[in-house]
Amino acid sequence: MQKPDVRHVRMVVFDWDGTLLDSTGHIVHALKTAADQLVWPWPGDDAARNIIGLGMRESIVALFGERSSRDIESFRKAYAEIFFSVTPTREDLFEGAMDTLERLRAAGYRLAIATGKSRPGLDRVLRGLDLAALFEITRCADESRSKPHPQMLWDIRAATGLEAHEMIMVGDTEYDLEMAQRAKVPAVAVGYGAHDPSRLIQWQPLAILERMTQLFEVLESR
Repeated sequence: MQKPDVRHVRMVVFDWDGTLLDSTGHIVHALKTAADQLVWPWPGDDAARNIIGLGMRESIVALFGERSSRDIESFRKAYAEIFFSVTPTREDLFEGAMDTLERLRAAGYRLAIATGKSRPGLDRVLRGLDLAALFEITRCADESRSKPHPQMLWDIRAATGLEAHEMIMVGDTEYDLEMAQRAKVPAVAVGYGAHDPSRLIQWQPLAILERMTQLFEVLESR
């Protein structure tokens, strides 16, 4: 694993789905079921995995082409009903994720989330898992800009007063890594999420983790 210079990192910004929560399969299922209900042609599971991390509107357009505002809202409602029919537990967090978050907080790191989820969706899952207090700040695509636009990281910087080199982004998709690169924020990838490591490496992350606990090997290199 590469040993980058991360001496100035004070905040770790996490993606949510596919990075901390093992939810990729459920997202694909909810997308496919919503498409079936609306009788929209299904582009395939691989295409669905590819858009995980984008905002909902961007995901719908990427999967099904341009749609009217009414169609997008119909799909959003159908998807939400299916997705929220299952309540995740802490058992659905990736192995080592909870321990990593707690250890980071204990070591003095500030924690944040930048996610393609909606604000109601993120708030609901954080409340359900009793994790909201761990994160100093969270940003969602529906209140900012969808990845890979860097606006969510710019928002976090503005709210915290941190410089780009004082943050590190952790995510499982090209969208996370491109967002970080465009915001000039160092990034670490996880290789167990929605996008294969062969796709992630082109964005030159500081490391590609096989398990979340390896994040400490990166941070302790300072």
